[in-house]
Formats: sequence, C-alpha cells, structure tokens
Amino acid sequence: MTARPEFYRFHNGQKAGLQFADDEYASRVEGLRKILADKGVDAAVFTSMHNISYYSGFTYCSFGRPYGLVVTATECVTISAGIDAGQPWRRCYGDNITYTDWQRDNYWRAILSVAGPGKIIGFESDHLSLLQMGKLEAFLKPSQMIDLYDATMHQRMHKSAAEIEMIRAGAAVADVGGYAIRDAIKEGVREIDVAMAGRDAMEAEIAKRFPDAEYRDTWVWFQSGINTDGAHNPVTGRRLERGDILSLNTFPMISGYYTALERTLFVGEVDEASLKLWEANVGAHELGISLLQPGASCAEVTHQINDFFAERDLLQYRTFGYGHSFGVLSHYYGREAGLELREDIDTVLEPGMVISMEPMLTVADGQPGAGGYREHDILVIGEDGNKNITGYPYGPEFNIVG
Repeated sequence: MTARPEFYRFHNGQKAGLQFADDEYASRVEGLRKILADKGVDAAVFTSMHNISYYSGFTYCSFGRPYGLVVTATECVTISAGIDAGQPWRRCYGDNITYTDWQRDNYWRAILSVAGPGKIIGFESDHLSLLQMGKLEAFLKPSQMIDLYDATMHQRMHKSAAEIEMIRAGAAVADVGGYAIRDAIKEGVREIDVAMAGRDAMEAEIAKRFPDAEYRDTWVWFQSGINTDGAHNPVTGRRLERGDILSLNTFPMISGYYTALERTLFVGEVDEASLKLWEANVGAHELGISLLQPGASCAEVTHQINDFFAERDLLQYRTFGYGHSFGVLSHYYGREAGLELREDIDTVLEPGMVISMEPMLTVADGQPGAGGYREHDILVIGEDGNKNITGYPYGPEFNIVG
C-alpha cells in the first residue's frame, strides 16, 4: 500500500494578485525578521488570523482546523489544511505547505519541517491555546519560547501608505452602505431588511473597487429601539416605529481589513430628551476628533472626553472606550489592544496610526431619552493633525429620516 504523505506542496494554478504588492509584504516580513533578530528568535510560528493575514496576505477559514505561518531568516511559509487545496498558495505571499488529515497532528509535522527541532521559537500568547502549546513543545522541542504578541502588535499599529489607502477605500465603502441604509429606513420595515440593503450595497461597491479580490464577511448591524443599547447587538426582525432611535453600523471587509461607519438616527421625529442626549454625544464626538493629534496619549484623550460627559452629568451612561485602531481586524479576529482610547492605555499617537472616535451613551429603557447613542469616524494621524476619512454626516440635521 502506498504511504500517504503527512504534508505536501500543492501549488495549483498561478499566484493570484493579492490586496497589496509583493514589496509591501516583503517590507512587513523584513520588519518581522528584525524583531526576530533583536529577540534572538530562530522561527516565528504564527497561529492567529490577523498575523497570518498581515504577513502573508492569506486570511484563513478555520472551520475547526489549525492554520499557521512560519517565518525564519530565509523562509516565509503558510501552513494550510488539505480541504483548501491550492487556494492558500494562490492567495499568499511566499511558500505554502498543505498538511493532510490521514493522521493526527500532521499540522505540527508540517511546521516542524520549516522551523526545525530544538530552536528558539516565537509564538503568540494571545492566540495559542494550551492544547496547541503542548503540541508545539512536543513536536518542535524548542530550546526556548519567546512571546511575539506585543512586538507584532506594535508593528501592525503603524500603517504603511498602502494600508492607509486600503483603509480609506474601506471607509468610502462604509459610507455607501450608510446611504443605502438611510434610503431603506421607513416605518414598518424590519431591521433585517434595512441591514440587507446596506450589506448588498457595500458588497457591490467592494467588487467594483477591487475586481480581483475575494469577497466575504461584510456585514451590517442595524438596531432599533431597545436593541440599540449595545454596540454589538445582532439584527432582529423588529419593525421600525415612528420616533424610534436607530443605530446604523456598516462594516465592509476587504481582504482581511475592517472599516466601520456608525451613526445615530431617528425615525421621523426625535423627542426633546433624546435630542439633548444625542447632541451631547455629538459634542463629545467632535471634541474627541479634535483631540486625536500626534503626541497625545490614549489615556489623555479618554480623560478629557470623560470630563466633557461628567460636566453634563452623563458620564454614568458611557458604556466602553472611545475608539480603537484599524487594520487586519474583524469581529472574530485581530485587535491592536495597545491603541485603544481607554484610561489604562498610555500609547502616544504617532503619524501613520489609524484610530476611530466613537463615543456612546446608553440610557436604560423607561427613562427619558432611552436607547444607545453612538457616532463613529475613522481618523488617520498625520504629522500635523488628523484626517477624517469618514464622509457620511452625523447629527440630527441629516439623520432624522423615514
């Protein structure tokens, strides 16, 4: 009987055009290799969607199977499951090895073939599970393990010109979805119907702007009434009623890159208590945008917005931090946690960073002005200030609709 392979190279077809040119990925890998050299790491073994996508361009679909990227001083190899056949090789920068499932842990045998035994191995503490850590140690027998979570996160926090253009395109797509949602808002319409209008408009716009890309994961959260109380509440079949508070949230996904537009709206009319809260949140939003300047720290910005709300006796209605970084990110992978607008983050804003401003107030059901109020713009930090790349208007003048 012919022996079945543990892993193999299935380079099927021709390399596809990735979301960025090869020199962009080469620059990222070069930056990573400098990190590895500085830390004395022989091989980086990445398991997260965000780092594999960032360094190779391949954004995997796990479905319970492990994926990887191994980077050494000379190699850059994605590790993928046989179910994906040649697609990971076509859609990655560098080499690719396919592991088979004829026996358990061929994934780690494939990684071992690139990393080698007894080496100093870099890993991601924020992603590698205890189970997979045990297998890494059993198969690779590393002489030392060094955590790369923080260093790679800081590399991803500083965007290249090509990344900023990608994010700018995503913000423009989010605006398209926003306008489609606004047009779909009417009394009696279900949340899900409005959400689908926004999603369909964005997917068509992405395909127009990026005809050679792969398309997946673009979505909308459109909430009404009590459903607006949380920023990440799912869409329901609730029907819109006159006077409802609404949350418009569009999220285009382009080759692993997430962008967002979030707005407060009302159906037909807004009551006095709600208008007061809405205008206060808009005021905090505008203050926050003005504070996102190079040299400011995340904590400083947060405290100043806190003071704005406290002066109006509204700070108790704040529900989360005021913004976060953008890049290789989605609602189920990635997070540059060192660049969030929170009291416990001291990171200083620098040119090339991209960050949102998104204050939110939530007032409980039964109280005057009940609901969730949220605005969200994306800012690119430059040498002398910031550039707001979100175009859809915020505030009552444009967003009382239906």
